[in-house]
Amino acid sequence: MLPRRPVRYLLVRVRRFVRNDQLILALLAVVIGTGAGVGEIAFRYLLQGVQFAAFGSSAQRILLWVETLPWWHIVLAPTLGGLAIGLFIRYLMPGGRPRGVADVIEAAALRDGRMSVRAGLGAAIVSAGSLGVGASTGREGPVVHIGATIGAWLAKYLGLSSRMTRTLLGCGVAAAVAASFNAPIAGVFFALEVVIGHYGLGAFAPVVLASVTGTIISRLHYGDFPAFVLPAEFSIESFWEFPAFAILGIVSAVVAVAFMRATFGVEDLVKRLAIPRVISPAIGGLIVGVIAIWFPQVIGVGYEATDQALREALPIWLLLVLIVAKIVATSVSLGCGFGGGVFSPSLFLGAMTGGAFGYIASLPFPELSSGAGAYTLVGMGAVAGAVLGAPISTILIMFEMTSDYGLTIAMMVAVVIASVLTEQVGGRSFFQAQLDRRGINISGGRETTLLAEIKVGDLMKHDFARIRPEASFEDLREEFHTARYGEVFVMGRRGDLVGVVTLADLAHAEPADGKTNCSAADACRANQPVLAAGDGLAKAMDLMDKAGESHIPVVDDHESRCVVGVVHEHDIMLAYHRALMRARAEERGEPDDKRRAKRRAKKQA
Repeated sequence: MLPRRPVRYLLVRVRRFVRNDQLILALLAVVIGTGAGVGEIAFRYLLQGVQFAAFGSSAQRILLWVETLPWWHIVLAPTLGGLAIGLFIRYLMPGGRPRGVADVIEAAALRDGRMSVRAGLGAAIVSAGSLGVGASTGREGPVVHIGATIGAWLAKYLGLSSRMTRTLLGCGVAAAVAASFNAPIAGVFFALEVVIGHYGLGAFAPVVLASVTGTIISRLHYGDFPAFVLPAEFSIESFWEFPAFAILGIVSAVVAVAFMRATFGVEDLVKRLAIPRVISPAIGGLIVGVIAIWFPQVIGVGYEATDQALREALPIWLLLVLIVAKIVATSVSLGCGFGGGVFSPSLFLGAMTGGAFGYIASLPFPELSSGAGAYTLVGMGAVAGAVLGAPISTILIMFEMTSDYGLTIAMMVAVVIASVLTEQVGGRSFFQAQLDRRGINISGGRETTLLAEIKVGDLMKHDFARIRPEASFEDLREEFHTARYGEVFVMGRRGDLVGVVTLADLAHAEPADGKTNCSAADACRANQPVLAAGDGLAKAMDLMDKAGESHIPVVDDHESRCVVGVVHEHDIMLAYHRALMRARAEERGEPDDKRRAKRRAKKQA
């Protein structure tokens, strides 16, 4: 009889023969890299098909075509398209909202790399449709989500471990970025820096293979061309320009913070006005269409305007106006519910900011200036790095586009300054802010997941001393002779916690002559902090820190407060140490303790 899942059955056989997870990951990385590269190509074709239906042209560079259309067409296309997007999200999209890079980060940090295939397909359709009808968003974020979904699906289909699943998720992300920008090195570091969160060798090798494979697929289809057309080789004319690049980093931080705050401000305004999600994209499309009547550069990803800024083909007044117009158009598009990413808008804003700054910076000493085009490129990296919270990846993308070390050094200065200032003023990157607004905290990364997986019920002990509330002081003193931890739990008939008595409490409540008619209930401390058996390790550590207690009662639930055990600070810290060691072992690709024990047992046998 043939197995129900032949591919998974074959993988099991291969793993028994090879006995090396790294080799398995390497083979799967090539498969995922191929899938992500093909997915990126398919996404672009889907986008072009929707764009042809909306504007009558499927060209990737659509600016010149849009400029020939009547004003009512420019307004109507994103408005009606927004209505269609709103209906799709409302009735067909799982969760009722678009998906993006933030969801990939959440899956890697908190959900063991698990992602919904249905949500991934829906997100691709929503994002391609949004960009096709003219929403002012980016296409790289959706492609990253597609690549991550492919990696997560394959890992789930094959029944792989959580460590291998997260690695394959990163492989999909790396391949998607590499295919989008024709930048394999940047794809690797974006996946490690933003999604996986570490540079351990266990994840590094498969991610590299996936990124290279995605780049090969992209180059076979599109050719070996950079994401942007650079008119000439830029070069730094003088090291006296570096103060100007540093100032550009400060200006870029201002633009990045303004962009993020505007986007979240529009999102809050839509919620405050209680605009139905079905029609909010249509309202956003109407606003974008009105802006595009005078400034069609804001339509779609805006790469044509970015290329024009690199060629120094735009006047300074238009560069300044487009900064404001793009911030408004993109914040309205994202805040009103269109799908898409923020990478392309960030590059657009950086290009306009850098170009305008370059014109101004070149006025005092034109002979020392590298030209507005060089400042445009540096500005692109500075704003994008600050918005994405990925300075290393952004620098590498720009380096792979220019292959110029001098310009890369200037970009490093601007990107670092912009990223640090944005973090100090704005608090977090765009993706982290999105997760924070949903009440999701990933500051602990994979360690947070490990702590959440360990439950208090798994660590509690049952050797605690107990006594009835009506018991006398004599009985209470007698109970302390056998109380192992110097505490006695005062419990009702149903096992509910009334309070806790310590030796200090007993000494304080007992009169000097030792004679009293008080009961145990009179000596105990009420409102004792408790933990439920289902609470995670992180909550236990936080409660112990706030309460200053080394032993905390464990109850079955917070309503009944029925005591089922006690958890000790020593056990909590020991479990925390083991969780950290497990996280570090996963980063290095080492086997866990159980697998090590099995291997030692086999060797001894």
